Amino acid sequence: MSNLKYAAAPLALGLALISTPSFAQTEAPAAEEAEAIVVTGSRIERKDLTGTNPVAVVSAEEFKLAGAINVEQVINTLPQVLPGTTSFSNNPGNGAVTLNLRGVGSTRTLVLVNGRRWMFYDTNQIVDLNTIPQFLISGVDVVTGGTSAVYGSDAVAGVVNFRLRDLEGIEAGTTYSITDRGDGERYSANVAIGSSLADGRGNVTMFANYTRRKPIFQGARSFSATAAGDGCIVPGSTNAVTEIGTPYPSGITVSTCGTRGGQVGFVPQGSPTGPIGTFGSGTSTYIFNPTGGGSRVFTDPGDLYNFAPANYLQLPQERYLLGAYGNYEVADGLEVYSELSFVSNRVASELAPTPTGVSAPLLIASPYFDASTRALLTANDAAELLSAGTRGDGYAQTSVSYRFLSAGSRNSEQTRQAFRVLGGFRGDITENLKFDMFYSYARTSNTQIQQGNVSSSRYVNALTVEFVPGSTTELRCKDASARTAGCVPINVFGSGLASADAVKYVRVQSTNLEQSELTNAVASVSGSLFNLGMGANDVAFAFGGEYRKMASRYIPDEFLASGDVLGFNAGKPTSGSYDVKEIFGELNVPVLEDQFIHRLGLNAAARYSDYSLSAVGGSWTYSGGIDIAPIEDVSFRAQYSRAVRAPNVQDLFAGNSTGFPAATDPCSDRGTAASRTDALRAFCLAAGVPAATVFTRAVQPASQIQADFGGSPTVEEETSDTFTAGVVFRPSFVPRLNVTVDYFNISVDNTIGVLAGGLSSALSLCYNTIQDLNNPICAVFTGKRNAANGALGQTSGGKNPQFRSANVGNLETSGVDVQVDYSLPVMNGKLGFFYLGTWLDTYRNTPISSIPERENIVEGIHGQPKYRHNVRVTYSEGPALVSVRWRYEDATQDSRINNIFNGTQRIGTDPALLPKPYVGAVNYIDLSVGVDVNENISINAGVNNAFDTQPRILGSAAEQGNTLPSFYDVLGRDFFVSARFKF
Repeated sequence: MSNLKYAAAPLALGLALISTPSFAQTEAPAAEEAEAIVVTGSRIERKDLTGTNPVAVVSAEEFKLAGAINVEQVINTLPQVLPGTTSFSNNPGNGAVTLNLRGVGSTRTLVLVNGRRWMFYDTNQIVDLNTIPQFLISGVDVVTGGTSAVYGSDAVAGVVNFRLRDLEGIEAGTTYSITDRGDGERYSANVAIGSSLADGRGNVTMFANYTRRKPIFQGARSFSATAAGDGCIVPGSTNAVTEIGTPYPSGITVSTCGTRGGQVGFVPQGSPTGPIGTFGSGTSTYIFNPTGGGSRVFTDPGDLYNFAPANYLQLPQERYLLGAYGNYEVADGLEVYSELSFVSNRVASELAPTPTGVSAPLLIASPYFDASTRALLTANDAAELLSAGTRGDGYAQTSVSYRFLSAGSRNSEQTRQAFRVLGGFRGDITENLKFDMFYSYARTSNTQIQQGNVSSSRYVNALTVEFVPGSTTELRCKDASARTAGCVPINVFGSGLASADAVKYVRVQSTNLEQSELTNAVASVSGSLFNLGMGANDVAFAFGGEYRKMASRYIPDEFLASGDVLGFNAGKPTSGSYDVKEIFGELNVPVLEDQFIHRLGLNAAARYSDYSLSAVGGSWTYSGGIDIAPIEDVSFRAQYSRAVRAPNVQDLFAGNSTGFPAATDPCSDRGTAASRTDALRAFCLAAGVPAATVFTRAVQPASQIQADFGGSPTVEEETSDTFTAGVVFRPSFVPRLNVTVDYFNISVDNTIGVLAGGLSSALSLCYNTIQDLNNPICAVFTGKRNAANGALGQTSGGKNPQFRSANVGNLETSGVDVQVDYSLPVMNGKLGFFYLGTWLDTYRNTPISSIPERENIVEGIHGQPKYRHNVRVTYSEGPALVSVRWRYEDATQDSRINNIFNGTQRIGTDPALLPKPYVGAVNYIDLSVGVDVNENISINAGVNNAFDTQPRILGSAAEQGNTLPSFYDVLGRDFFVSARFKF
């Protein structure tokens, strides 16, 4: 038999699990001679569990006690992790669940399964946690800091390694969850079968899982049922939304206080595009009577459409995981292993029906309009620019807005199917040398079907009508080719007046196809070299080579690719690939043990990567660390690492896509009154905003602004430097107590993003700070404004600003992690205590490296609390246990308060001008019980968020649902029960 030792058998991840060499256990196995294992963050086998990297460990028990069906239910509660996209990410969201370590971005977090890089799902090369079967997890290691020298690109914030457990026999399990409102049901069932081969020379394992999750709409929760934003509660106001979603007792609300008296607060702030058509004339917006014909001036907020109830709060999911893996010792010291896995995951998102805004020539004499409306359209005709139409031709070029309730809600169904195959050899070269080599190929295919979109061109054709020859009342589409294609005149000048045939003509189903591939081959040799003769283990090494090829393509259909779509975002095709060839080496030097100090050890690692990308070329990453224990009870550790993130396919090759990011145009009335200076007014005029609309809602009708985004092949790699230092305390006088305290500092330079950090930042910098039309940041907006009202973006009658990928800025974050594990006998059982907390010292993001004195202050804002922790106390006696978990999120403040450092002082919005400048801390209490009925059956049950703590209402600072649904608990009190059977 081989003398190779593994701490975890190969585990294939039903769509996402892989088998691999061993990884560290939370406690060393009891044996006369400790077996060699591989700890996360290193490729070198060792007989001790010491290391210089900070590693926080989460046990498999945590998933069981939390009633977790998906990995995210535990991972996103860790203090070191800020949620990426989750099961509550409806908009923005894409059906995937991503991991965002330290809040520096999912693309800067490397996800491993059993120590190996896992498959990604899209052009951003991010792992979808839905592919990892939580029922096979034995533990999770969270490693802080750059580990690119060991694992390659993307390990900037650190590594999260999911360790999978050995399995023998048959195991089946099921979990069911439901909220106390009786909704949001989740169900999961799994089975796994493992068997030894040839008298223990091999093993084969097969597993399967089915998971289903039902949706919850925002209308099902009081805090999210009404779209709320910042506004002014005029004395005696009536319909402003309070913390718990109930109305104020009396009066009215308006969008801004301005010079009026009143209390800043949350007010209904839905969309100006509703199910009753509106149009513009002069500087005013008019809304039609519900029954059509006449019109009146649009009022805000009275005529706003509440889009919130129709949006998903929890996304529905249906997932199948299948997998098989095996290993066989073909000869003494030589083992072959292989893995197969498949997943099919379907997740849908749903938004309110499509809001449309187009400019079309309206027939003034149309029977759809009464005399007063015709007068307004006649004024539009008289004011037409030569490029917009012909004056006096009976048509008025007019901006028309309408929400297509009759086309149904916008539903996007993402069906991802992925498979992975792996084959490898590992074994002994000599007594002290081992080798491991494998080849793997993974492919993920995604089909996105969008319902509820409207064709922009068809819609304009249906609005552009003429009288049927010989008639003064019957209309037809003016364009003959459109009539041939089935065009039917559409009446959006009221509520529900559009005919079924007209809606059928303009409504389109759109389809996106996406495919991602990862090819990975690794060969390595590891072993011991010599001993320094001072009582420590041998000096050990590992070296090898790696090859990776990343390829992705995105194929939108004709409507999405041409931009001829209203509803979901349009996008251009994206396709690209690149590869990298790497060599790596690692050295672990145990200097001494039990001499004048207990232990001293050093380590170093380096990797050279040769990319096929000309803008990246070759790059070095490296690390070095020290571990010193003056006495056995206390050890100190420190590590420095240089890491990189190479640009991904999206960064490099993304075709032009259209988005609607939230932003504030300083030339509108959405900025603060204090910011509306004479200098800003003058610059807005110079930028093309008409004098009559400066600082009015006409410049920015909605809270989102349409813009285009794309990639660039000239993007270079990001680089990061990490320093960590910590102490490990395992006092011999307090058995079973383990305490670790680690400081981290991560700085990332040359960050890849869009110009100026994005649309919102570019608008603020250009108009509030730079005010120079020749500056590259301001040039993005040149010629993009609507000549009539100064609005940006096609949906507002302007043109879309263009943003491309670039190396634009840098970021830095630092803080302290603390983990405490302790257990002690109590009565006839055992009391266990677990604490994991993170204190965030700083998080600074500089969106433009050329303006280093202008930093965004991130620490302490909504979604980035200064302090978070998890505490679990568990008492077990015999076959039963009871457990309590306390999750804590510190108080936060609105990011607009002192959120910019200009080199000398913090600047930002006066808290008095914000409805909720600060929100208090949040405490969640989770309860669970478990019992082993016998050696084959165990049952767990519990309630998460036992006291039904509600999420914080954030108004205009919210992501969706008036809060941060991936950060705060939006389900409320949530019950679960699970059972596991072993045979």
